Amino acid sequence: MTGGDAERSTDARGERADGGESVGIDTRTRSETGTDDSTGRRPNADAGPNTDVNSGSDTDANADTESDTDTDTADAAESVVVNSSTQETNRWTGIAAVASLFGAAGVIITSPALLLASVVGIAYAAYARVGRPPEPTLSISRELEDGDPTSGDPVRVTVRVRNDGGGILPDLRLVDGVPAELVVIDGTPRHGTALRPGETETFTYTVTARQGAHAFEPMVVVARGFTGAAERIQRIRVDTELRCSPAETETNLPLRSLTLPLTGRIETDVGGEGLEFYATREYRRGDPLSRIDWNRRARGEDLTTITFREERSATVMLAVDTRTDAYRRPDETSRHAVGRSIEAAIAVLDALDAGGNNVGLTSFGPHQQWLSPGSGPDHRAKARRLFATDPAFALSPPESSPSMLYVQRQRFRSRMPSDSQVVLFTPLCDDDIVRIAQLLEADGHLVTVISPDPTGRKTPGERLAAVERTVRISTLREAGIRVVDWSTDESLAATLENSRRRWSA
Repeated sequence: MTGGDAERSTDARGERADGGESVGIDTRTRSETGTDDSTGRRPNADAGPNTDVNSGSDTDANADTESDTDTDTADAAESVVVNSSTQETNRWTGIAAVASLFGAAGVIITSPALLLASVVGIAYAAYARVGRPPEPTLSISRELEDGDPTSGDPVRVTVRVRNDGGGILPDLRLVDGVPAELVVIDGTPRHGTALRPGETETFTYTVTARQGAHAFEPMVVVARGFTGAAERIQRIRVDTELRCSPAETETNLPLRSLTLPLTGRIETDVGGEGLEFYATREYRRGDPLSRIDWNRRARGEDLTTITFREERSATVMLAVDTRTDAYRRPDETSRHAVGRSIEAAIAVLDALDAGGNNVGLTSFGPHQQWLSPGSGPDHRAKARRLFATDPAFALSPPESSPSMLYVQRQRFRSRMPSDSQVVLFTPLCDDDIVRIAQLLEADGHLVTVISPDPTGRKTPGERLAAVERTVRISTLREAGIRVVDWSTDESLAATLENSRRRWSA
């Protein structure tokens, strides 16, 4: 979006309001399969004071995780300390100055009570000075109750923390690294406790599964000693990944044609085999008896043969806008536009493939992916794997990079079959993607845009961004391009059905 985009909509790299202050986290996790997942930037909550964790040296916790409860799937792995640092809490700030003030006043007015208060204050200041935060040695395991959820299912997460060190941890605060696209619906990923040596603490919370592969970020651990004058902050990685398959949906996307829309296939203006009546012609020897107009023959007229509107398979390219600016969301708890675009693309892929069409896949973003058009179960499975695992369709935003949109459009144009249609999934955050859709339409490719709405309505900037997006939608429709405006409070199936009725009217 142009102008005040930073104010008008919420970037997926920003913070989510899970309550409390934020702990700054910027880390890369590695899944159990050994492949790098997307970078996480979402601080979930605070375990103590506002903390920005700086990177440090890597050390191994050298501790095995333990599990006492049977679950459907246990995603437990070795816990590794990513970095560790210490900082002052300023809990005892000013106590020495106050003690000195009391002592000076006691000497001046010869007050034993003030002198005693001064001595006590100095003793507390000395106690706080010598107190250092413990360095915890922890074993952490994270278990998922459901290892193969469907989008929308609740998944219970159980976290176990064991003190493998030799000293007591009197004040231990934990913040689990919930992936950015998972919403906590029950319990909390934050926990505070005290642990004796060898003692184990367990806490649970529940998230709503969303399609895709979600790698958990490192857990933030804040340990304080008895004085609380300083705290040690560790980020501990426990490799856990939640993979969620998309829910089965009935998607009705009318493809564009020169006549009426028909789900899945394209109608032509040629008579032949089909379902819709096209015309009648004079009977010819060899015409099937089932296609003779017997009603006309019963009225004493000549034999005629009925022809139907011929259908042919369509070739459709699904293009997903995965540029950094497309990772927008209307508020902190909503899904970003790229995640919703991928959901819509999978639903459209299944519907078109079931209709016997050839479907291809590409992306407009820092990592461009290309899958040539094809059909059948194997091709559909390959496309689904790309959506789930390819970096081009990562659920976390990529680093900002120079725009190569027009270069990618040229590559897209050179590789795309000349008779193919394009279904473009984009939140329409800027004018460049509008221009790309217009150029593809001008090249002779019938374009349909499915646009998840990423704009909010709370601030003036968000309302202005919504107006700008509405103008872009109007621009596309004036150019003859179909646009499906998908709001956050409506399902994809309902939105497509409403669009189909409008196009058929």
